Amino acid sequence: MFRIFCSFFVGLFIFGVTSPLFAAHGISIDGKLKYPSGFQQFDYVSTQAVKGGHLVLHDLGSFDKMNPFTLKGTAPLGLESFVFETLAVASLDEPFAEYGLIARDIEVAKDKLSVVFTLNEAARFSDNSPITPEDVKYSLEILKSDQAHPAYSYYYHDIVKAEILDPHRIRFVFARPNRELHMIAAQIPIMSAKFYQKHGFEQKDGEAALLPPVGSGPYVVTSVKQGKSITYTRNPNYWATGHPVRKGLFNFDTITVNYYKDQIVAVEAFKAGEFDFMPVNIAKQWARDMEGGRFTDGALLKKVFPHKNNAGMQGFLMNTRRPVFKDVKVREAMGLALDFEWTNKSLFFNQYTRTNSFFSNSPLAATGLPVGLELQYLEPFRKQLPVDVFQTPLTPPVVTGKNGLRKNLRKAAELLRDAGWTIQDGVLKDKAGTPFTFEILLVSPSFERVMAPYVNNLKKLGIHAEYRTIDPALYAEREQKFDFDMIVHVYGESMSPGNEQRTYWYSTSADIPGSKNLAGVKEKAVDAMVDKIIYAQTQEELTAACKALDRILWYGYYLVPNWYMDGYRLAYRNIFKQPETLPLYYDYMQLLMSWWMKDTTSSH
Repeated sequence: MFRIFCSFFVGLFIFGVTSPLFAAHGISIDGKLKYPSGFQQFDYVSTQAVKGGHLVLHDLGSFDKMNPFTLKGTAPLGLESFVFETLAVASLDEPFAEYGLIARDIEVAKDKLSVVFTLNEAARFSDNSPITPEDVKYSLEILKSDQAHPAYSYYYHDIVKAEILDPHRIRFVFARPNRELHMIAAQIPIMSAKFYQKHGFEQKDGEAALLPPVGSGPYVVTSVKQGKSITYTRNPNYWATGHPVRKGLFNFDTITVNYYKDQIVAVEAFKAGEFDFMPVNIAKQWARDMEGGRFTDGALLKKVFPHKNNAGMQGFLMNTRRPVFKDVKVREAMGLALDFEWTNKSLFFNQYTRTNSFFSNSPLAATGLPVGLELQYLEPFRKQLPVDVFQTPLTPPVVTGKNGLRKNLRKAAELLRDAGWTIQDGVLKDKAGTPFTFEILLVSPSFERVMAPYVNNLKKLGIHAEYRTIDPALYAEREQKFDFDMIVHVYGESMSPGNEQRTYWYSTSADIPGSKNLAGVKEKAVDAMVDKIIYAQTQEELTAACKALDRILWYGYYLVPNWYMDGYRLAYRNIFKQPETLPLYYDYMQLLMSWWMKDTTSSH
């Protein structure tokens, strides 16, 4: 299952449940929970936390809608996590545990073909209407419909239907046994059927698109300036204020998100005191810009917060729908043109580790050669798969020594020749005389300095590549339509991958606009490994399937592997207090929501 923080899904996988039917306040991977029934709060929050204060955040680009669950348009930062809630929430100090929120009990059938949720009678929407099984049923059905983002229908594919049992209970029926599905069901964002039936789910016209939604979360939307800012105000009548999974969290009275056009402008705005907290994802800014001035006098602080998250994969992703990237030899050559060692030293101040797996920084990453169950999964596809899948460990190209890059480029040139590309009049062309040209779309101008040396290396091969930074809204639209040659993309992963792999890799998802199969992968072996992941019965089966998928994707050369960090670089005003204990598996926004103001009367 996939855990995307403050985004689509939060979840986990379950193995080893032996009871024929159980009702529980929470569920874990092995039937054991860190927090017993009746627990008071999570360990990574503080009993000293106080409510109050005005938090100001930032985001890049703009927003044009108030429904985070549709495909078209961009929703503002925080809307889903601040305003909407799920039946259960993940514990951030256990890799695979959830505890009930809107649902107070979860009953899983012995045959694993259904789950019954008993709703908390106190659960209320912000308009003070009770959350009913009808709302839960509506939420499932609307998210599986063509009105919602297609990722949801893929993720909830095996949840066949919802049956209302009584005024407080609802059953989800599954297509086939899948130990993940009841947890996926518990993570469906619950919406007010009354609100959306009245105002429409898609809210296509401008005025309706900006109508603040009714949710059950700790905040309500109180101010909207389209594309410029949004303000959330803590609901004084929030139903779950004293709930164990909410204690010590969401401590700020108001949260305003201001929008900036690019990261460089945002950094200067942060240093000038325009907002309070900033995750920094650019190594140069962390090393050079977050120094001196207000950092020296202690008004601003910066710190790397470690985490245990699966780092997944970031890379220069190639769209195989484009003729220039259809040949796997061409795609392999693209990877040989990246000099990571120089890039990390010269541009990143050696802050990064090279990505060597689609499940980096986790035990799910393929290592060595395939053996045992992993090899058993791969064996039926031996004739269709590259020999390297079976004979070569996953190893990104390395530039060593004075002539290291030249050696890699020479190998790249050989691969290109084998694929039918030769130098003609100083330009790399195919047999028809078509030049090898493509465009790299960027959403942040800060990445241009990374692309410049890469494009220069490609030029040595006779390839003409251009990079261009475009507006975030346009970038998102072109990504959804697969209208690009190459982009920088991150495949986030949890410690327990599952149904989300369908939208990443399934052959059928390659033709669905809005899916995350951005590379256009269509491989029977990939489909088979995704099924092995989704329907794994044990941790051994899940791990073997992930490692097998890892090898197939790696040697499909769908992207040029980049780099990762096992921590968050966070800069912030010296106005916060923090819990003593850090969570383990978290997003920076989840961490921030456990902080509180030193002086709750402070505001901008």
